[in-house]
Amino acid sequence: MESSSCCSSMVADLPQESFLQRTLERLPSTQSLKLTAEEAAPVAVVAIQRYLSEPTEGQQLDSYSYDVTITDGVWRAKCFLHPSLNHLVHRNTLRTGTDVSVRQCSFVYNERRLGHGYICIEKVESSAETSSLLPRINNPSSLPMLVKHGMERSVLLQSDVPLQVSRKHYLSLWNNDDPEGDMWISGSASPDPVLDVSKVTLLSSLESSFRASWKPLPLLVKIIHKSRLRYYGKFGLKIDYPFQTYFEVADQSGTMSLVLWNELCPEYYLRMNVGAVLYLQNYTLKQSYSNRSRPQMDHHRMKNFTSVEICLNPRNPAAVITVVSPKSVLPQWGLPEVSYQFTARSELEKISNGSACDVIGLVTFVGRVERVRSKGNKAPEKYWTYRWVHSVDGTSDRPFILELFSSSQPEIFNQICPMTYLVCTQMRVCQVEGSLPYLTSSCETEIFITGYHKGQPYVSDPRVKSFIQWTKTLKDNVVLQKTAVGGHYCYPPPPRRFSQSATDTSGQVPLVAASDLKRELESLQYREHKKLAIQGEIAAIRYRNDPKKVSNEPQDYSSDTHKDPADCLMSPSSDRSKANTRKRTNQLSKAVPSSLNCASSPAKRRLKYKNTKEREEQEEEESASAYEQQECQDSVASSWESSSWSKQREEITEHLRHGGLHQDSVSRRFTFDEKSALLRWSNLQPTRWTPQAAAAAAPPHTPSPGHYQLTILGINKQIAVDAAFLPVVRADDPRAVGLSQDPHDNSMLSCLSSGFLCPLRSTAGDEELTPRESEEILATARGLENTHVVCVLELCQLGGDKVEVLINKVYRVMDVTLD
Repeated sequence: MESSSCCSSMVADLPQESFLQRTLERLPSTQSLKLTAEEAAPVAVVAIQRYLSEPTEGQQLDSYSYDVTITDGVWRAKCFLHPSLNHLVHRNTLRTGTDVSVRQCSFVYNERRLGHGYICIEKVESSAETSSLLPRINNPSSLPMLVKHGMERSVLLQSDVPLQVSRKHYLSLWNNDDPEGDMWISGSASPDPVLDVSKVTLLSSLESSFRASWKPLPLLVKIIHKSRLRYYGKFGLKIDYPFQTYFEVADQSGTMSLVLWNELCPEYYLRMNVGAVLYLQNYTLKQSYSNRSRPQMDHHRMKNFTSVEICLNPRNPAAVITVVSPKSVLPQWGLPEVSYQFTARSELEKISNGSACDVIGLVTFVGRVERVRSKGNKAPEKYWTYRWVHSVDGTSDRPFILELFSSSQPEIFNQICPMTYLVCTQMRVCQVEGSLPYLTSSCETEIFITGYHKGQPYVSDPRVKSFIQWTKTLKDNVVLQKTAVGGHYCYPPPPRRFSQSATDTSGQVPLVAASDLKRELESLQYREHKKLAIQGEIAAIRYRNDPKKVSNEPQDYSSDTHKDPADCLMSPSSDRSKANTRKRTNQLSKAVPSSLNCASSPAKRRLKYKNTKEREEQEEEESASAYEQQECQDSVASSWESSSWSKQREEITEHLRHGGLHQDSVSRRFTFDEKSALLRWSNLQPTRWTPQAAAAAAPPHTPSPGHYQLTILGINKQIAVDAAFLPVVRADDPRAVGLSQDPHDNSMLSCLSSGFLCPLRSTAGDEELTPRESEEILATARGLENTHVVCVLELCQLGGDKVEVLINKVYRVMDVTLD
């Protein structure tokens, strides 16, 4: 079959052979094309785009569908991902910037539209974690799009719209709040038309006009608050662009809410910013919707008109919106200035819970971006994205602790890093009993960082000017020593007592059965975070301190119940640590259980190999010298197990082994040289591959901090789960902020209960990442024997098979309150 009969001849003279072109030529002759490993040449994933699924009769479908753009270096092809493969996106196994092999595909015609069809990927395998094709392509978007012959005029295949024809736009890959795609218009509009302001009406007159027969006169208002986007799409909704956003606008008479609807959001949302002046015509009025959040505006000292709101609709009637350029705004219009309520860190403890404030600070810590599932059970499911940030303003030795949710400003949210000046507006104060207060986003929160402050109304605020003056007294090299990026972070710390109420479940950590934990772990999606509690007893503990690497291997999801809980593949960091470990081992040798002894035969010690390299490393370990055997015994000495665990281990039905520490679990020091790499590492996987992202190589592996790995046996002794415990050791650890730090005896139980070693080390030294005298702490673990405890676990899906399970706090049953 000639290529001209199956695909566009736009680049027929290209010299390279194209796997995609050859595959498209074969598709018409079969319902589903299966490719052998030899036939399936690697292709690179350029983009993954998400949108609301189309309902299909008789099929249980995912809430969302995915279009995947791939390239073989000659052509690009936008393909539909079969819904059975959606889980690969959910866990970030299929992601941009990697090579994959398409092993099965088909060509799907749209039966209700002429000239439209697409390739459907039905089976795909990972080929390379980092693409070998993409670095050779300067600009993937410059490659021609592969289109079947006769479909060259298909707009859907050539433009930034979904392959499913009933959907008109894409959504952000990981949340529903961020603008996504070419349809979102930014920048200034065309030159201002001549405005007739002689007939404008005031907001104060609109309340009396509501429900009366009236002809709307033009409005001239200034935006003083702006909410994030709201996507309200759902199955069966016949609206092409189901978006909505709120603004608070003001004139000389007061303030009122304004609502922007549907396709007007892509056209105007990015242009209607706080401080902008609007000239509005053909608007409508409706009774205000009471069940929504509103900004706190007492500081504006203006009358709030809350009974009605202004609606801007794309039709019936079509609103006319003019965003007036700043140079055309006249003082005689009498529009109020935008005002703020900046709060210093030294004042935060005095502000009542739930109050709103604006803050400015120098960023010192930025956590990784995580996701949390919306509590609503209605389809389609949705996730919020958020990250934790610390910033300082010079008025206190304590930082602002900020919980920042996406504010529909992805270009800013993804660029937050240490050493930048961060402004957050309309943050809500959360006072925490026994700990430091923190601030969390509201629907009206906006964030701005260095590079985005110019032209913002707050730049003339006295508190902002005072902050800038303070930063001029700082030295970068001093501040950099106090910075960190990424890693596990959770706030606020758990309360002193675990409470369970039958009537009020708000705010309490869900207590789940051990049998439900596996389902919870397997249902996690990429970077999804959950906090759960289980009850049982601690059956075994081992101390890990491998300075070479943190676990980056996929975790074992098997239900193996007979593997030894300790392995010998650990090497102390230095001769000094070897000597220290041997000394402590001699003191504790009598306490080491025989079941953990490394003197067993190599066959018994052999681990489940992940690849040839691991096997070679294991063989090297087995042929090591007697000195290395002694080193292995030293490592195993850092273990404890209950007297009944060896028997219980044989009787349990499942052992969930997700509890290793990963590279993504540990924060890193920020440096300007690694800025791009650290941002890429701590942010979510991007929707599109870009050469700039590829240039930001992953940051190097960091030494593993010393940590404990615990095996928790469920209360009914049928299921066990592994979890890592990474105690706070240093005062400069971001997790140390807000800890109660009450003195304790450094027993195993008190460390698990408090989360830190006492006292915290104030300066970093040679062993700042190694918990002090870990064996001495382990020697106290016998106090956990047959002790009924409640363990609060932090779960996070880190991509692929990597699942983080960390212990946040351990309660004895006597520390539990029942209401």
